[in-house]
Amino acid sequence: MSRSGAFGGVSLRARHVWRRDVEVALRTWWTAFLPPILEPVLYLLAFGAGMGSLVGTVAWNGREIGYTTFFAPGLIAISIFFWAFFETLYSSFIRMYYQRTYDAIVATPLSLEDVITGEILWGATKSVFVSAVMLAVISAFGVLHFPEALLVLPFALLSGVLYASFGMIFTAICPTIDTFNLPIFCLAYPMFLFSGTFFPTDVLPGWARALAHILPVTHTANFARSVCLGQVSAALWGEVLYTAAVGAVLYVVALVLMRRRLVK
Repeated sequence: MSRSGAFGGVSLRARHVWRRDVEVALRTWWTAFLPPILEPVLYLLAFGAGMGSLVGTVAWNGREIGYTTFFAPGLIAISIFFWAFFETLYSSFIRMYYQRTYDAIVATPLSLEDVITGEILWGATKSVFVSAVMLAVISAFGVLHFPEALLVLPFALLSGVLYASFGMIFTAICPTIDTFNLPIFCLAYPMFLFSGTFFPTDVLPGWARALAHILPVTHTANFARSVCLGQVSAALWGEVLYTAAVGAVLYVVALVLMRRRLVK
């Protein structure tokens, strides 16, 4: 299907795949724009005002903060994860399997690696988009510290590559769209729930806390919460390096597995 090697086929032509996805999204922009506006409002009302009134304050990083203040950055981290992951899981699978879009693209000078890279970059772009919208909406609740909170945006791009590559791996190995339930409920949901998004990982048992710190969403939540609360320090470079390293590995794995699936 592709004429290139597993790695040598990646080129700047991948931007054309990214641009195609952008142009398609712009035709239905309102369906993509509305969820990141409503999602933080609904979550913050339900968990912030509702559960927050029961929880009160939460101990984090040596200080007591309100539950809404704690949860809001976690909500941004969740969105960075889900928007990139589900874009390359469901949307990319549909383009590959049902619409045969990849077949049409690789008939041009673009390689298969260009296609996969462009798709992953588009998933990462969606993470940046949703982060920007949610920062604007959540700021109305007065729980974000600016300008430090804006550091979420470049980090969303970096972590978006990780999560988009993660989703692409399952697009490569899942035989049908129905089997997506396995990675979603066995991997995505545990990361959604136990990565320091809804509650501090310190309250977990020792073994669970150690496991949580392996999960990439934990590092996304730590970074987002730190900068959103104005706590910028050199320690955040650890979160950046972890995310970059894991993202690079998953990107390579996604290229290899997608080539294995599509090249007959």
